[in-house]
Amino acid sequence: MVKLWQESETGRENAIIDRQDIRNQLGEYLARLWRYGMVLSRKPDVADDLVQATCLRALERAEQFSVGTTLDRWLFTILHSIWVNEVRSRVIRQGQGFAPLDDVAPDNAGDSADAIWAAQVMARVERLPEAQRNAVFLVYVEGFTYQEAADTLSVPIGTIMSRLATARQTLARDITLASARILEEGTFDD
Repeated sequence: MVKLWQESETGRENAIIDRQDIRNQLGEYLARLWRYGMVLSRKPDVADDLVQATCLRALERAEQFSVGTTLDRWLFTILHSIWVNEVRSRVIRQGQGFAPLDDVAPDNAGDSADAIWAAQVMARVERLPEAQRNAVFLVYVEGFTYQEAADTLSVPIGTIMSRLATARQTLARDITLASARILEEGTFDD
């Protein structure tokens, strides 16, 4: 039997031993990988292809997984690398970013205030530049640390911090302008 945990001086570390361990755990991450594929490509079929390529590459390069790295962070890095190296050049002119809320939200979301607010926030986030959208997704949606997001996107941590700060400022400015418009006109047109 393969041991999935390895004791170390600092405590328990998740230790992936071989390809079979990765294969056994891949299923846990498929939905999250697909969601990130949608963030990058905005196309379900491209997201499917990205996830498939990520799984294949992870299995092919299982020996490159290093102890101390969490499997999800490694998989996201692989997916991002595939996007940059193979897919991005073909679809960059067609647009990319967060998937439209209608494509990923449950049908029962309805017209509640929360659903309307979520749609407005997603519309604003979708207008952010790609680099900022990716940082926002990894840190605020997936819960990556700044360092993990920086490693995934192959940029310095300061770049992640800058992209997030700029995105927050842009989103706050958009909300302030929208609030002023609502007070002036009594309606909201995004």
